[in-house]
Amino acid sequence: MGYLVHWFGLLHTWVFETLVQPAMFAIGVMHYVEEAYLGTELALVGGIQVLVMIAVFRPLEALTAIEPRIDRHAIRTDVLYTLLAKLGVLPTLFFFLLLPLEGLIDGALHGMGVVRPTLETLFPLLDADPVLAFFAYLVILDLFGYWIHRMQHRFDWWWALHALHHSQRQMTFWTDNRNHVLDDLIVALATALFVRAIGVPPGQFIALAAFAVLIENLSHADTRLWFGRVGERLLVSPRFHRWHHAVGDGHEGHCRGINFGALFPFWDMLFGTADFRDGAPATGIRDQARGVDYGRGWWAQQFLGFRRFFAALAPRSLLARGRQLS
Repeated sequence: MGYLVHWFGLLHTWVFETLVQPAMFAIGVMHYVEEAYLGTELALVGGIQVLVMIAVFRPLEALTAIEPRIDRHAIRTDVLYTLLAKLGVLPTLFFFLLLPLEGLIDGALHGMGVVRPTLETLFPLLDADPVLAFFAYLVILDLFGYWIHRMQHRFDWWWALHALHHSQRQMTFWTDNRNHVLDDLIVALATALFVRAIGVPPGQFIALAAFAVLIENLSHADTRLWFGRVGERLLVSPRFHRWHHAVGDGHEGHCRGINFGALFPFWDMLFGTADFRDGAPATGIRDQARGVDYGRGWWAQQFLGFRRFFAALAPRSLLARGRQLS
């Protein structure tokens, strides 16, 4: 492991000094050098993730597929989503959008003399054991992600964006990154603020995100893979998560969905949203059968997502929602 980390560090430094730093100097943004160094690392990790996905998850799907690949255009669109997310295009955009807001928050806290605690300061044992600290942050971030996911389904305006992710009827390991940009931006803002509040070190956050995202990619795979009666309750499997994307089950009912956990099923078990049924249900959204269009390509999907979002925020939609709740 140390050998791989060493060679990755060499590659990271070479790419930054040879390609990224000269480009930054040319356009006059060298004051972002630290952020760019971290961003370069994130893009390289994303590239490695894509290679792992192709080398491991694609053969797995080929050997254990649930359904034939009929709509290859939809899959190619998901590939585009993945490349935009993994290779740093969307993260770079979000960085420049979120940086001023984070600066205002940090400045306000500093002015009030607030020193944010970290898990290591609250629990000194974690400071002495990096592996234990890694898993502690992983569990806490997954709990945070569980409730973010619940809210994406609960609030109509947020579901209007998140529905794009559920509209894929030809689900594969590429589907994990099929999200509306505004949905991604909201999640990125909430996560960034939470991560800073609990003091996750930047380098460790990249490792946490890389591990979590690979598990999430696997959970979306078109495969009959499951982890057994015990394993299903320890880590989210493709079978467990497919029910979250099932027509009807995944977005209806009292909680407006089931199986919200990204990594650990025990949050669903704890809060009453777990469903460990066997089977391989069809994926998608019920209203697609009635002809509701979620778009074929990236641009169409983004445009229609914005249209649903603003429609959900319209006064008439809010009034109707209030009547349903009363």
